[in-house]
Amino acid sequence: MPIYKAPVEDVLFLLNDVFQIERRNNLPGFADATPDLIEAILGEGAKLCEEVLAPLNRTGDLEGCKRHDDGRVTTPTGFKDAHDAYGAGGWTGLAVPPEYGGQGLPYTLQVIMNEFASSANMAFAMYPGLTMGAMAALLVHGSEEQKALYLPKMVEGKWSGTMNLTEPHCGTDLGLIKTKAVPNGDGSYAITGTKIFISAGEHDLAENIVHLVLARIEGAPEGVKGISLFVVPKLRVNADGSPGEPNGVSCGSIEHKMGIHGNATCVMNYDGATGWLIGEANRGLNAMFVMMNEARLGVAIQGLSQSEVAYQNAVQYAKDRLQGRALTGPKAPDKPADPIIVHPDVRRHLTAIRAFNEAARALVLWTALQSDVAHRSEDEAERQTADDHLGLMTPVLKGVLTDLGFDNTVRAQQIYGGHGYIEEWGMSQFVRDARIAMIYEGANGIQAMDLVGRKLPRHGGRALMTFFNEVAAFCQENGADEAMKPYVAPLQGALGHLQQASMWFMQNAMAKPDNAGAGAYDYMHLFGLVAMGYMWARIAKAAQAKKAQGNGVAEKMDAKLVTGRFFMERMLPETGARLACIASGADAVMALPAEAF
Repeated sequence: MPIYKAPVEDVLFLLNDVFQIERRNNLPGFADATPDLIEAILGEGAKLCEEVLAPLNRTGDLEGCKRHDDGRVTTPTGFKDAHDAYGAGGWTGLAVPPEYGGQGLPYTLQVIMNEFASSANMAFAMYPGLTMGAMAALLVHGSEEQKALYLPKMVEGKWSGTMNLTEPHCGTDLGLIKTKAVPNGDGSYAITGTKIFISAGEHDLAENIVHLVLARIEGAPEGVKGISLFVVPKLRVNADGSPGEPNGVSCGSIEHKMGIHGNATCVMNYDGATGWLIGEANRGLNAMFVMMNEARLGVAIQGLSQSEVAYQNAVQYAKDRLQGRALTGPKAPDKPADPIIVHPDVRRHLTAIRAFNEAARALVLWTALQSDVAHRSEDEAERQTADDHLGLMTPVLKGVLTDLGFDNTVRAQQIYGGHGYIEEWGMSQFVRDARIAMIYEGANGIQAMDLVGRKLPRHGGRALMTFFNEVAAFCQENGADEAMKPYVAPLQGALGHLQQASMWFMQNAMAKPDNAGAGAYDYMHLFGLVAMGYMWARIAKAAQAKKAQGNGVAEKMDAKLVTGRFFMERMLPETGARLACIASGADAVMALPAEAF
C-alpha cells in the first residue's frame, strides 16, 4: 500500500524563512494567519489527507466511477464521506470571503492544501478543486444575486462546481464552439449543446452541481469575440435556495481513461437547460479566464503532487530493497546485500526528484503569494507587479511542473525495477494519473506558445524585465558571499542564457514567426529552470541563516544545501542546451513537407 506524509515542515520553512510571510500582514486575511494558526491549519489538513484521502487513492483507481442507465454517476466507495468531511472542515472555503461562509484566509494556504490533497488522492482532489475555481469566477464576475445564491452552498461542499469549455470538434480553439444560448425573455437563456472532457461533470458527492458553461448567444459574432459565460445548475434552485427540478443537464457518458479513474470525466448534454449570464455578453472568456488561470496553477500543483508522493514511496523502497553491494564496499555487511539507496544511479534519480520538488514547491508558493498581493493589496503599483508575475509565471508553472512531475513519477517507478510495473505497488497509478496534467487546461505546447507569443511582449516586456532585474539583483547582493557562490554563480550563467534566448526571439521571431513556434517549448523549460534555480538560491540563503541560529536544525538545513547544490551542478546546466535548440531556429523543424511524415 503506497504511503503519503504531507511535507508540512518543508512548507513552514518556505513560508516563514524563505518568503517571510509575516511581512504580508498588511494584506486582508494575513494578520489573522499567525504562525501558530498556520501550523495548526496545515497540521489538520495533513491529517485529513494522510488518514482519509490517501487510503482511498488506490481503491478509487481500481473501482472508478460508474454511469447508470438513468444518467446518474456514482463515485468510488468512500468518496462521498470524504467529500462531506472536506466540506465540513471548511477546506473548500479556506480563502473565500467570510460574507459567503468562507474563512477569508490567504489563498496561499488554499494552494498548500491543494498540494496535500492532490498528493494524497489526485482524482478526489479535483472535485473540490473545480468547485474552488468556479467560486473564483463567480466572485470576480458574478452578480451579487448569483454570489449570494451559489457561493454559500459551494463553500459548505453541499454544492459543487465545474467548467465546461471543450466540445467534440474543438479543443483549445474555443472560437469554434457551437453550444448556443437563446434568450428566454425573462433574463435567462436556453442552453443547448454538448461539452466533452468535463471533469466532475456528474457525480453523487453533492446535492447540486453548478456548471459554468461557455456558449454563443444567437446572433453573436463568430470566434472568441462572441462567446459568453453562463451559470447552469444541474437542478433548478427554488425560491428558498433549495435544489429543485432537473434543469435539462445530463451526463451522456463517462470517459474510460488512462488515469484519474476516481474522477468522473463526462460528456455533458445541455438540452435547452436554463442558464444565466455571468458578466457581460460576448465577454465570456474574460470571466472564464479567472477559473482557467486558477485551474492552470492547480494543474501545475498536480504535477508537483504526483512527483512528491512518488518520491516518498521510492525513497522508502530504496531504503528497504536489498540488491548488490556499494561500489566502495559493503554498507550492510550483516545482510546479504546493501539497500539500493547506496548506488549512485539510484541516488541520482532520487536527488533529482527531491531537487525538483523543493524548488517547484517554492515557485508555487511564491506565485500564490503574488496572487494574494494582486487581489488584496491596496497599493496599485504592488498589485500591478504581482499581476505581471502571475501572467508570466502561469504558463511556466503549468508546462514545466507537469512535464517534469510526470518525468519524476517515471523516475520513481524505475527505482522499483520490475515491481514498479506491477499495479499493487502503486507506482503505475502515479505515472498514469500524472500524465493527464500535461494535456488538459491547455496542452504544454500551447502553454509555451502563450508564454512566448503573449506573455513576454505584454506591456512592452515589463513582467520579463522585472523578473530579470529581481534575479540579477539577488545575484549581485549575494555574489561576494563565499557560502553562496555555489548557488549564485550557476544562477548568473543560467540567467544569461535566458536573456540571450529572449533577445534571440526579439531579433528573429518577428520576421519569421515559425522561429518563435519552434523554440517556444525549449524557452518555457529554460525559463522554468532559471526560476527554480532562483528559488534554490533563496532557499540556500535562508537555510544558511537558519543553520547559523542553531536550534538543532543543522542536519536538515545541510540536506537542503546539498540538494540545492545538486540542482545547480546537475540540472541547471540544461539551460545551455535549451538555448542552443532555440538558436537553431525553425528550418529543420519546418523543412519536411506534410506529406513526408
